[in-house]
Amino acid sequence: MKISVRNLEPTKVRLTVTVDPEEFEPYLDAARKEIAKQVNIPGFRKGHVPGKIIDQRIGFASVAGEAINNGIGELYSKAAEQKELRPMDQPQLDVKEVPSSAKDDTRLKFTAEVEVRPKFDLPELDGMRIEVAKPAVSDEDVNARLENLRQRFGTLVGVDRPATKGDFANIDLAAEIDGESVDSQEGVSYELGSGTMLDGLDEALDGLSAGEETTFESTLEGGDHAGQKAQVKVKVNSVKAEELPELNDDFAQEASEFDTLDELKADVRKQCERDAEGRQATEARDAFIAKLQESVEIPVPKGIKKNLAAEHLKSLTPDPESATDEQKKEAEESAEKELRDQITLDTLAEKLDVKVSQSDVMNFLASIAQQYGMEPNRFISAIIQNGQIGSAVQEVGRSKGMLAGMRAVTFVDPEGNELDLSQFLGEDEAEAEAQESVEAASAAAAVADEIASEDKAENAD
Repeated sequence: MKISVRNLEPTKVRLTVTVDPEEFEPYLDAARKEIAKQVNIPGFRKGHVPGKIIDQRIGFASVAGEAINNGIGELYSKAAEQKELRPMDQPQLDVKEVPSSAKDDTRLKFTAEVEVRPKFDLPELDGMRIEVAKPAVSDEDVNARLENLRQRFGTLVGVDRPATKGDFANIDLAAEIDGESVDSQEGVSYELGSGTMLDGLDEALDGLSAGEETTFESTLEGGDHAGQKAQVKVKVNSVKAEELPELNDDFAQEASEFDTLDELKADVRKQCERDAEGRQATEARDAFIAKLQESVEIPVPKGIKKNLAAEHLKSLTPDPESATDEQKKEAEESAEKELRDQITLDTLAEKLDVKVSQSDVMNFLASIAQQYGMEPNRFISAIIQNGQIGSAVQEVGRSKGMLAGMRAVTFVDPEGNELDLSQFLGEDEAEAEAQESVEAASAAAAVADEIASEDKAENAD
């Protein structure tokens, strides 16, 4: 097999592959056998027709076409591997030359354009020191958590006054477009100021009392008319205010296993400190990746970035077509950072010669399934059927490489004191494999959401 590579862009190449006849022949034979199983030729049993007869009766062109369809992917993979390329997307394949008969000396020739991971040298990890801020816990942090605990034990009490921010209103909604009703909901409980429903709803409800109604304009966010402007009528059925218990020893006994408020506060502070340590580990991870990228130029594939930016834009607005310049810029920057981080971690895993075993991947997928409350075997089957097992392998490799890399460097606080992050990074390989990184969820999350949505739809039916 003769292979030539032409660089089209820093992250895009064109392979021209010419396949020797003896290398293409096994694919032709396999195609003949497959065709023989599907045709009836007088004088021969189905599936036992000689290859020459298949060429004569069915035509060599059909045989070659079947062989190319079934074998070009494998031939491309061999060529990419031989040239040590790291494809990041599916290739665009174009067959240029095909032999016209079994005796034709013309060799199969095709091209493959594909975006690839750029090659660059990462800095050495040995002796690397990375500064990370100290985990800080303030009284405000403790008070905020206590306030959340109070709200869990709060009660809603009906009030005879206009609604204001923080109140809970029971409302009816009716949306119209050009005078035609397109959606309606009744008896919806909504917290004023939460901003969890339609734009403009908070302003419309502010100052309304039970029995009053008003109309405002908003953009619908769901249904067949998502993204369209509508006139929305809202009616207030009732207004309730939240009453919170006093912070005292009685509350501590009701809300926890502690007898006094001081004991409860001390426990809450410990929880805040543990959370702060977790945030420090996350900051250490981000600082580690940034340090690796500090002195290297990492171009990102334009095509993949464009598609990823489009996905990010969908999460920012229900109508990407009318997205603002600011939203488009945010989506592009987010996509570029995500790609650059992935490329960095893939290169690091390769540099550290990280190995990903089948059990690594299965354990990873099982943990993701557990997070989504799904049956592991069904989830893993869905991942395989959707062709995403390769993405899962990549994510596990990135996670293992990142943990191994972080264990190889020294993290210090602003005063130069070394930090102990072993509880997050693992002391050895066995503990490291037990850690779940934030990045490791991305490959499986999309499929999990899809399957979870299907389950909800089935339950609703």
